[in-house]
Amino acid sequence: RKLHSGQEVYRPEYCFVTHTRKTGEILVQPKRIVIFEGILAFYDPAIRKMIDLMIFVDTDPDVRLIRRVSRDISERGRSLDSVFDQYLKTVKPMHEAFIEPTKKYAHIILPEGGFNRAGLEVLISRLRLALEGKSPLETEAQPTVIEAEKIAD
Repeated sequence: RKLHSGQEVYRPEYCFVTHTRKTGEILVQPKRIVIFEGILAFYDPAIRKMIDLMIFVDTDPDVRLIRRVSRDISERGRSLDSVFDQYLKTVKPMHEAFIEPTKKYAHIILPEGGFNRAGLEVLISRLRLALEGKSPLETEAQPTVIEAEKIAD
């Protein structure tokens, strides 16, 4: 709320290896455009009310699993078996129960994540216009799916 109203905030850091907060905090300054990201970014209705443009980056489940395996083994010292076990018992069911349903709140659904060049170019153009004061970022529009094939035509 403070950041949304133009005040600076301090955000905690989290250690994914020890599953605890790190000591100290990071100062976040208010800007004309603030990117608030995370898998639960749209979960809380009070947070959703403060977001002017909600973008759901929809990444293929296989790509998400490959990224998780690579990250958890190299950065978090986990075994392949433990990553798969956690994925099947916790990550996948929780994604289906809590993350996937929040897609309906997005103004833009960006399929293929960072691989969707056309969708990213449209998004970047929209953000540039907002930064230049040529277009408000706020939208009351219903959720829209950006499909790379349609944009490219």
